[in-house]
Amino acid sequence: MTITVSRRTALRAAGLGVATWGASGWLPQIAPALATSETRKRQFILLWMAGGPSQLDTFDLKPEHINGGSFKPIATNVNGIQISEHLPQLSQQLDHLAIVRSLTSKEGDHGRGTYFARTGQRPMSVLNYPALPASVAYQLNDTNTGLPPYISIAPFRAFSQDAYGSGFLGPKYNPLIVENSAGSRPNGDSPNTFAELKVDAMSPPTHVGPARLQRRLQMWKRQEDRYLRDHPHGNALMHGEVYNAAIDLMNSPAGRVFDLSQEPAALRDKYGRGVFGQGCLLARRLIEEGVPCIEVSLGASADGVGWDTHADNFATVQRLSAELDAGWSSLLSDLHERGLLETTTILWMGEFGRTPKINNNAGRDHFPQAWTCVLGGGGIAGGQAYGQTTADGMEVDDRPVTVEQVMATVCRALGIAPDTMQMSDIGRPIPIVEAEPVNDLLS
Repeated sequence: MTITVSRRTALRAAGLGVATWGASGWLPQIAPALATSETRKRQFILLWMAGGPSQLDTFDLKPEHINGGSFKPIATNVNGIQISEHLPQLSQQLDHLAIVRSLTSKEGDHGRGTYFARTGQRPMSVLNYPALPASVAYQLNDTNTGLPPYISIAPFRAFSQDAYGSGFLGPKYNPLIVENSAGSRPNGDSPNTFAELKVDAMSPPTHVGPARLQRRLQMWKRQEDRYLRDHPHGNALMHGEVYNAAIDLMNSPAGRVFDLSQEPAALRDKYGRGVFGQGCLLARRLIEEGVPCIEVSLGASADGVGWDTHADNFATVQRLSAELDAGWSSLLSDLHERGLLETTTILWMGEFGRTPKINNNAGRDHFPQAWTCVLGGGGIAGGQAYGQTTADGMEVDDRPVTVEQVMATVCRALGIAPDTMQMSDIGRPIPIVEAEPVNDLLS
């Protein structure tokens, strides 16, 4: 049986949910067609771990050393690779992932480390550089989606606002922020509720009716046009472009992608009831809609920045690992089932790692010298652990990888040349990143 279906039609149909297409038996049949479609563009998901996750308690355990702590390693579906016992579902999807255990940098401050890990540039430059997701969105932008090219779910921006921005690319490539709704439980700790994700100002105030809204928009348009006649350049033009895009989104049926109540309750449970789990589910829906770049954050909570485990490291990491395991593993299996993983590259990363030595508060401190990130999905050679740290975890002793190389590898996996020039606001072309990709991590 041959099924011919356009990318847009197929993805919109898949967006109806597992209950509709999965039950009918169509989903397994359309997945190969989607995966090999020549019209498919590459897409990127960044899973950002604010605060800096402990590599020794997630993907680079040291069970034979005192620095290893109390967590036990478990086998994965790739022979010879072990990860934390608190990531059991991910352990069965290691064939889709490449663990980089030899990441190293010199930025051990939250603000500086966040900016560096997300832009590939040292902070305090005269230029405001774009974050990697913004550059990806700029390069892969599809104007036909009806949605912004870069969407960030529950970001924690207190360490560095600039690390989340589009820099000299202009406000069009700033992220659309999806926040945890007020009153929603961020960790999904209620047995009867899901975390609620919301885009601010997606609909007009309740007291403003359609006619009144239209009059307001007409008045704004007249004022905007009058101003642009006298100031037809720079920030004024960008302001109008961003404002019009926001209005279009308010009136577009594409905005329904943010309504997770359309998904079966059982599937929402599988992802996890917290912000991260529901964010991963939203990421899958946005991938189906063709959004080039989506970011989902895990770490911020009412108690602080979760991965910043200076105290009580093990209880905190165990809790965060449960959220990570449910959300990320469900995202991988969902994308794979829909034939979307082959063209979706995923990066799991924080601003640095944690000290191998456990401090007097049962915590781990900042440690950029030898840490871990994980790549997966399209363009990545999964099923491997690349690089190695010493037995005590203190140093990289095999195939060190820099932050810039990780960025270059992501670009190459997405079909973007890492040295692609982007014009800065001072008229100077700047490469996305000045580094060579790690070829062994590419498929």
